[in-house]
Amino acid sequence: MPRSDAALPEFDRSTVPEGLVTRRQLREMQLSPGDNEGPVAILRCGLCATRPQWSCRHPTRGFLLRVDLAKPKRTPTLAQEWALDRAMAARQTCGQCRRRFYICLSKKLGCCLECFDGTPTHPSSLMTLPAPAVHRLAA
Repeated sequence: MPRSDAALPEFDRSTVPEGLVTRRQLREMQLSPGDNEGPVAILRCGLCATRPQWSCRHPTRGFLLRVDLAKPKRTPTLAQEWALDRAMAARQTCGQCRRRFYICLSKKLGCCLECFDGTPTHPSSLMTLPAPAVHRLAA
C-alpha cells in the first residue's frame, strides 16, 4: 500500500543517508528502480533547506529510492533496436524526397523544408546511406 508524502521522512541534500538515491542517480549508475515500490524519503529543495520546520511541497523536491532494491538496466534485443530504428526512420524521412535527416521532421508539414518552401538543406543535416554492395560474381 503506497504511503502518502506526509509520512515520508525528509532530508536536506547534505544529510541524505547512505543507500538512498534519486532516479537520476540510479540512471547514472546504470540501474533501474527494480523492486522499489515508490519513494522511501523526500529530498528537500534548496528553499526548504533554510526552513527546517516546514515540510517541502515544492515541485523541485526529489524522491529518494533504495539502492539495494535496484536492479541492473535491461539491454534491448537486436529486434527491439531494429524496431526503434524503423520508428525513428519514419519520423526522420521526408515524405516527398525520401531523404533521411538527423532530426525528426515536422508532422504538420509532412516533408522537409526544402520540399515545402525551397529552403536549402545543409548536407551535414542529412544521413548518408552506405554505398550499395557491388557483387562481382565469377559466373
